Amino acid sequence: MNKMNQALRELSAMDTLAAQHSPIHGLNAAAKLICTAAYILIVVSFSKYDFGRLLPMVLWPVLLFQISGIPVRICFYKLRIVLPLVMAVGLFNPLFDRMPLLWIGTVPVSGGVISMLTLMMKGIFCLMASFLLIATTPIDSLAAALRKLHVPSMLVTLLLLTFRYVGVMTEELAIMTDAYHLRAPGQKGIHISAWGSFLGQLLLRSMDRAQELYSSMLLRGYHGHFHYAKWKPFGLIDALYLAASLTLMLLIRIFPVAQMLGALFI
Repeated sequence: MNKMNQALRELSAMDTLAAQHSPIHGLNAAAKLICTAAYILIVVSFSKYDFGRLLPMVLWPVLLFQISGIPVRICFYKLRIVLPLVMAVGLFNPLFDRMPLLWIGTVPVSGGVISMLTLMMKGIFCLMASFLLIATTPIDSLAAALRKLHVPSMLVTLLLLTFRYVGVMTEELAIMTDAYHLRAPGQKGIHISAWGSFLGQLLLRSMDRAQELYSSMLLRGYHGHFHYAKWKPFGLIDALYLAASLTLMLLIRIFPVAQMLGALFI
């Protein structure tokens, strides 16, 4: 199996995760979208030196992972390519901010180290929340939720078609890669002399498939309003979920929860 086929399997696995049944999967898509957006905004609002106050924000995604039945390790495995880039954010902060902010015994910890760890945690938490939304909400329901929240139809259509087009292009790339290796056995990768024609054929094939995909969407009733998407009406459980999530986030943002818990046990 080449890398393209493996990527297709991972895309299919995301759809499988979103089709599962759990209390989180059954919630209204708009409620989950609002909570995720609020969580990301609150996480990024912390100061670069608020590492201790930021850390309890991990409670919300971890709790939802447990309720939804999705192991946290799957999240980190799926995001294994993006995580190193996130971890690299603020990597040079210790070189520019060397002023000690706290001491661990006799070892000083500079502000650059704290800001680096804070930025890393912010990126990881935001990725966890975004993955949780995608893993518990089908893309059609998510697009319908965006339209319910009055996001312009053009932007929602671009988002949906981009998501679908990634799978189409990856599938075409897998077919062309297999065909190339059958004609050039034993060769690693694609020779530089074939790059131009290979990319041109990929563009033409993927454009044809994308047009067929859009036509099939129109035949299934798509006219920018997502009538075919499974839409759960906003109910009492969704309101309770929204209120409980926002309350938990605001409490962690306003109060130093880590210090309060530390004082309680020490």
